[in-house]
Amino acid sequence: MERHIGFDRLHNFRDLGGYRTADGSTLGWGRLYRADSLGKLAGDDWERFLGLGIRTVIDLRYPWEIDAKGRVPEADRFAYANFSIEHRPYDQAEIDPEVDPWRYLADRFAEVAEDGVDEIRQAIELIAADPGPTVFHCTSGKDRTGLIAALVLTHLGVPEEQVLADFALTELATARLADDWRAAHPDRTLNWPSYGRAPAEVMELVLADLSARHGSVDAYLTDRVGITAATTAALRARLLSA
Repeated sequence: MERHIGFDRLHNFRDLGGYRTADGSTLGWGRLYRADSLGKLAGDDWERFLGLGIRTVIDLRYPWEIDAKGRVPEADRFAYANFSIEHRPYDQAEIDPEVDPWRYLADRFAEVAEDGVDEIRQAIELIAADPGPTVFHCTSGKDRTGLIAALVLTHLGVPEEQVLADFALTELATARLADDWRAAHPDRTLNWPSYGRAPAEVMELVLADLSARHGSVDAYLTDRVGITAATTAALRARLLSA
């Protein structure tokens, strides 16, 4: 099975199948996908997307991003939900090049993890409840999407090494994401040299911060986010195979 699903206009569309958990289970292929903005789908990309049989689309962007860039085409044919997990917008293109980039990003993740607990819970509950293939996405499929992926994988018992490796796969799309930004903003300069980067070190800091603050990532999800035992059981039943 393929980890990366090839599209012309999308750069970061991946199948989360194949990851093994500590108890020996495996995430089934073709059940849960992560992506960059599905508003870019058109032409052959659209037909390729429909061929995946996706039934549920979870859009993690701000409503104003959706208004500006569009949502998945023909959204009414899917179970479509918008859960804007980030509450404090910032412009990555304008980050001070002198700051520690990975600590800076980890601190932004921490804000999302605290501000967006309701939306994070709703997203994970929908992933657990939906009977068919699901995709969740933001703009680049990097930060907001990366956080939900890391939380779901960790909660299912995927070892941290694999969780970090999955996050870092966005690095393969960094150059194209930066090119898209430049094409969309011809009158601006991309000041932050780490735009579009997603090294494992960032997610390592994020998971360590959550564990330090809440005792563990699972404790954060159950005690702070409100993921119930029933949701956890449904998530495992839907996504894992023996």
